[in-house]
Order: sequence, then structure tokens, then C-alpha cells
Amino acid sequence: MRATLHIIGVGPGDPGLLTVKALNVLCHCPVIATPKASQHGHSTALSIVQQALSAGEMNGKEVVELHFPMKKIHLGQEPDPEVLQAWQDAAGRIFAILSQGKDVAFPTLGDPAIYSTGYYLYATIMEMHPEIRVQFVPGISAMSSCSATTHTPICLGDDMLAVVPATFSDSRLRQTLESFDTIVLMKVHRVIDHLIGLLSELKLLDKAVLVERVGMADERVVSDLLAISGQVHYFSTIIVRKK
Repeated sequence: MRATLHIIGVGPGDPGLLTVKALNVLCHCPVIATPKASQHGHSTALSIVQQALSAGEMNGKEVVELHFPMKKIHLGQEPDPEVLQAWQDAAGRIFAILSQGKDVAFPTLGDPAIYSTGYYLYATIMEMHPEIRVQFVPGISAMSSCSATTHTPICLGDDMLAVVPATFSDSRLRQTLESFDTIVLMKVHRVIDHLIGLLSELKLLDKAVLVERVGMADERVVSDLLAISGQVHYFSTIIVRKK
């Protein structure tokens, strides 16, 4: 078996941000195995690929949809049984395709190295079938795209940078906000009210900017977090830059 699994970062939303290498690999692979958070929903990663590739390039490709439940994962702890089963099911389906000699592209939002399903899939399939060939293609991260959109550097000079999920325990999040020069907060949509309160308490509201759906047609930039009413979209990132 000479087929390869390609785990590809497709960027945060704008199909124009796919790398040349990502496009070349996607064009080459006859099968696209695409992750989605809901059984009956759609895959944002797939929609980016479909916008980037022409109809002719997509024609004839087999699209395999894989469901990955959106549940918290804590390193060092056993994952939720539903999540573990989803990883194993996905790995099994991909292995079956690779066994037919077909290369598989697995597109994942942003960059595979940053809070990505791609590495969970990689670890699972290597545990089950260590002989599998896997290649990673890095992509543009959401925080890099947010930086470009807001004309805000992530870090300069001797700045210390932290990238954290906003669902950290309050003590860890508070300590991070106090200790670093720039803090990129991911996964903010469910805890936005708490975050606004914490940033206000630490006198960091005027240092924070939220970007929602970065790189997409309905992108929104909010520099006054107190003006936010209701929940923000799942694809939202906050950059806190003290300097």
C-alpha cells in the first residue's frame, strides 16, 4: 500500500488563503475526507476547498464526510467515549480507502498544529495502523488572519505570547492575562460574557479586539467588546495586546 493521508490546513475561511502546496495536494487526491461537527450539518473546511478548486478539479472526487463531536478534550485524560469512537470510526474509514491505493486529503480549518482535529485523527490512525504514510500541509491560522484584518501585530521584539482556549479554568486564564504581553483567546463563543467581565476587571478591555468569521464574507471586527449583545459566532477570536 503506497497511498498517503494528507492532513491539510485550509486557513480560516478565505479560499484565497490556501497555500499553493495545499491546492496542489487537493487537486491530486481523488478522495477528500472532510470533518464536520454535526451529523446533519455541513463542513466549513469542505466549503473552503470547493470555493478554491474549480468545478472541473472537484469533478470525480469522492467526498467522505466524517462526524467529530464537539466536546472538550483534556490532555492526559481519557476522552469522552463518543469522541474516542468518532476518531476510531474516522480512522477506520480512511484506512479502508488508503488500502485501495487512493490518496486521501483531510482538510482542517486554520493550521493543523493549532487546536486541530487533524492531530487527533493522526494519533488514532497511527495507533491502529502505524504503517500508514501521513503528510501534513500547514495552513494560515485564524490568529494570523485576525492580525492581518485588524492591522495588529501578534508579537514584536521581546513580547511574550500566549495562545489559550478561553474555556480555561478562571485561575489559569487570569494568570495568563496578567503574565503575557499578547494573549490570543480561542473558543470564546460560549464564554464571551465571562471574558468581558474578566477583561474589564483586569482593565484590558481597551486592549482587546474580537474578530468573528475572519476571512469570510460576513466577517465582523469588534473593538468595543461592551457593545456585544448575545452570543458571538463559533468562529470568533479575541486578541489582547497590552503594548
